[in-house]
Amino acid sequence: MPKSFSVHEALIHLMVTVSMADRTMTEKEVGEIGLIVETLPVFADFDRTTLGTIAEETAGMLDTTDGLDRILARAKAALPTKLYDTAYALAVEVAAVDMEAGQEELRFLEMMRDTFDLDPLVTAAIERSARVRYRKL
Repeated sequence: MPKSFSVHEALIHLMVTVSMADRTMTEKEVGEIGLIVETLPVFADFDRTTLGTIAEETAGMLDTTDGLDRILARAKAALPTKLYDTAYALAVEVAAVDMEAGQEELRFLEMMRDTFDLDPLVTAAIERSARVRYRKL
């Protein structure tokens, strides 16, 4: 039986998964994940030196047949309910940094909405907020 995710690991696995959903992790996405981990209060007591290891674990899990489902299930088990929308917001932020989200990323975000049973109005607000922040002139 695999070890449980910590809250920090769950959030990072979800961000890395949305980034890798299209099988490529761009420099912008890597930078955004690093910035999120470096600056947001939810990661205040996180050991940032483990970020690369967690990303590698995510890639390994995604190489298995049920990797997506396992990541989502383990993340849900690790996260308190009050962080479900936070996890979604962080994943949307990573998906939005390239200013376009592919079908694979959108599908993973849909899977997150279903797994965490997120309110459609909340998720729409999170998505709208990301679109507004990344809008071009």
